[in-house]
Amino acid sequence: MSAHTQRPVLIVGGSGIVGSQAARTLRRLHPTLPITIGGRDLDKAHAVAKDLGNADAVRVDLERRDLGQPEGRAFSAVVMFVKDDTLNSMRYAQAKGLPYLSISTGLFEVGPEVGQYIHQPASAPILMDSTWLAGAATLPTLHFAREFETLDAIHLMGVLDEQDLGGPAAYVDYERQTKSSPSALLLQDGRWRWVNGAEATRTFIGVDGRELQGQAYSLLDVLGLASATDAKTIRFDFVLGESSARRRGEPFSTEIIIELTGQKHDGTRGQVRHELIHPQGQAPVTALGVAVAVERLLGLAGGPPVPPGLYLPHVLIDPAYMVRRLEEFGMRIRRA
Repeated sequence: MSAHTQRPVLIVGGSGIVGSQAARTLRRLHPTLPITIGGRDLDKAHAVAKDLGNADAVRVDLERRDLGQPEGRAFSAVVMFVKDDTLNSMRYAQAKGLPYLSISTGLFEVGPEVGQYIHQPASAPILMDSTWLAGAATLPTLHFAREFETLDAIHLMGVLDEQDLGGPAAYVDYERQTKSSPSALLLQDGRWRWVNGAEATRTFIGVDGRELQGQAYSLLDVLGLASATDAKTIRFDFVLGESSARRRGEPFSTEIIIELTGQKHDGTRGQVRHELIHPQGQAPVTALGVAVAVERLLGLAGGPPVPPGLYLPHVLIDPAYMVRRLEEFGMRIRRA
């Protein structure tokens, strides 16, 4: 392990439902990596740190440029599980030259982060990972897309059980992202369009055969997939309701449906559908996505430490690696 990664990864919001699970996932992937749990409730943060081992806890103040940390305190990365409206966490990472990862920024509100990066482009690697479940839709999509010579359309559907929103911070993100912008961005026949009303709804078949009505949702998946493929139509739809598992009387699940249409390498045209189901809901999936991103940023897997730049997850993380990890951590993947 390099001297840089002997410093702890600071996980802000690491005592929350998903943040604490991400810390445990990172610990499972890298047993000796130091971790600092940051939050406002120091008692909760200490409890998570004690459970992890080789971890400590700090109180983080996002109103301050130094996050309330003493001058001599050193970290190896800053990982955000809360929306930082001040961007002080990003400024802190840039000032220290630390990898920075955020997962709570809607597509319609990326401007401040992009502007802050442009101000100091050579300071730190900035990973904008505000994709569905931290890359769990985009990366498998690109893995499955290798079956095609050319893609015409990508349709993604995410099903989130209404009992599986996560903690208070996740609920605030959901409220902000669904109510602040009345329109959703999608790529349609090669043109970017903001849609609302009837155009923003789409009916599709769920993993259990039910007919579901989704709502177009503005996440960074659409941007990433548009840059990484030649597809002319890309949209992401979201359903908040009863998951297929809970409908059967079991604990809630989370589900991702990926439909790809185009020309395959053998010259035939067709559509392929893949269904990804995790029986424990979205938290372990998001946690894994963040952990995989952190290990890549630090050079612990998949290549050397990432240099300064502005990144989307597919630029850094091998899709096949992500699919393998998802299956190792309980994701059931089937071709329908």
